[in-house]
Amino acid sequence: MKKILFAFIALLTVQFGFSQIKVPAASPTETIIQDFGMGKLELTYSRPNLRGRTAFKENSELAPLGKVWRTGANASTKLKVTDQIDLAGNQLDSGTYAIFTIPGKKEWTIIINKDSKNWGTDYAPADDIFRFTVPAENMKESMETFTMQFTNIQPESCELHLMWGNVAVKVPIITPIVSRLNAQFDQALSADNVNPNLYFSAANFYYDIAKDYNKALTNVTKATDKNPKAYYMFLLKAKIEKALGDKASAKADAEKCVQLATEAKNDDYVRGGNMLLKSL
Repeated sequence: MKKILFAFIALLTVQFGFSQIKVPAASPTETIIQDFGMGKLELTYSRPNLRGRTAFKENSELAPLGKVWRTGANASTKLKVTDQIDLAGNQLDSGTYAIFTIPGKKEWTIIINKDSKNWGTDYAPADDIFRFTVPAENMKESMETFTMQFTNIQPESCELHLMWGNVAVKVPIITPIVSRLNAQFDQALSADNVNPNLYFSAANFYYDIAKDYNKALTNVTKATDKNPKAYYMFLLKAKIEKALGDKASAKADAEKCVQLATEAKNDDYVRGGNMLLKSL
């Protein structure tokens, strides 16, 4: 009886110990969260390796041409968006979606599907929201692990790259934010009591994103009036004046930036001010 009890306990110990072993997945999952525009993009997908197999060929073992592919491995590849975006001319509202693809020799079909909870092979065309095509490109060096990434991040645009083997595709993404931010800044700046720091935020927006240099100058001037020791504000003011073609004012404010930054012992802005002076 004691031997049986000991054997039973030993079996439980082995089973318990085995349950604690975490074996690496053959196609590990990656989640990418990217700030974009006024929201976020979140991509979750599994990353298979080639391991000597072929992909994107006629009847290839992996992702054959002309066949719907889960765009990775395991569960559906998911794209979560928190603000409106546009994919190659197709509007997509906030929500979570599945991405399927159909690889081709010269172009791929990108499929946005509303069912993001199914296993990757459980594809239902009836759940498609829209489809569009993008060119396929050849890469000089082969990529062993399937890779998706957001790149070329701009205030209103970015790209989703898909790369595997010697093939790469780029999905253009845009988000319309300038008109909405213009309206928000107009409303905030018309208030009776405006926080002085809002003028600086507005100046950055009009300079970097909206490219309205006159509005940018108006707001940065109000910001420097309220913050006469803020060397970083004077550097922005000099950049705006340079963009407007007023080199004399840009020189004076760049020198002011260098002076204030030197007093504050901020070498980065001393260097930035001097670089701007050299460019005038």
